[in-house]
Amino acid sequence: MAEKSIYDYRVEPHEVDFTLKMTIPNLISAVLNTAGRDALGKGFGVDDLLANNHSWVLSRMAVEVDRRPDQHEAYRVATWISEYGRLLSTRNFEIRGEDSRPIGRAVTEWAMIDMTSRRAVDLSWVGDSHRDALVDEPSPMTKPVKIRNVIPSEEMVHRVAYSDIDFNRHVNTMRYIDLMFDMLPVELPACEEPMRFDLHFMKECRYGQTLTVGCEHLDRGARYEISADGEYVALRGAVEWK
Repeated sequence: MAEKSIYDYRVEPHEVDFTLKMTIPNLISAVLNTAGRDALGKGFGVDDLLANNHSWVLSRMAVEVDRRPDQHEAYRVATWISEYGRLLSTRNFEIRGEDSRPIGRAVTEWAMIDMTSRRAVDLSWVGDSHRDALVDEPSPMTKPVKIRNVIPSEEMVHRVAYSDIDFNRHVNTMRYIDLMFDMLPVELPACEEPMRFDLHFMKECRYGQTLTVGCEHLDRGARYEISADGEYVALRGAVEWK
């Protein structure tokens, strides 16, 4: 069994908002970047997979944020894989400040796709060949939940452009998150209360498609449904400040 991997970061000026604290989307971005760094270092990163026409895609994610770190504050992200299933791998995160005070935590579930068929592939071989990457510790929070029955009270239309696309040639996860947070009243993402964010992908969106971002505003948060070209639901999300 392996041990957790720990990566050091510092909050840069371009990552904060007008409160001089790191935005939640940028904190989530650090989490996802850590996943890529760790997978690369262990020999099953995107660069390794693309040689066999495969790639990782995020299927589900849940993030809890206790507090937003200050500009220039140093922080650490610990990450570990707790399980491999046939179709999904579970990767966990803990975020702490330089003084070890908790900042947040996350659980992500990843699928591997064939880049030609765009379909998920069996992960059994990864679990067999990288069994030594597993850490015998459970997830630090409740796993991602499915979001159903979103009834939008507001909609925004966005056409997928070059800057939205990542190395998998589909819309980058962070672009979706930015679109969702941009639909909130500014007081919510800038507040200091603890929050939870869930994201559940169903289908990918690609260059040139028109996205409809539906937002159901709640008392202390929102639920989202993003569809593509009016033909299918691509993902749903939910955010709540406690």
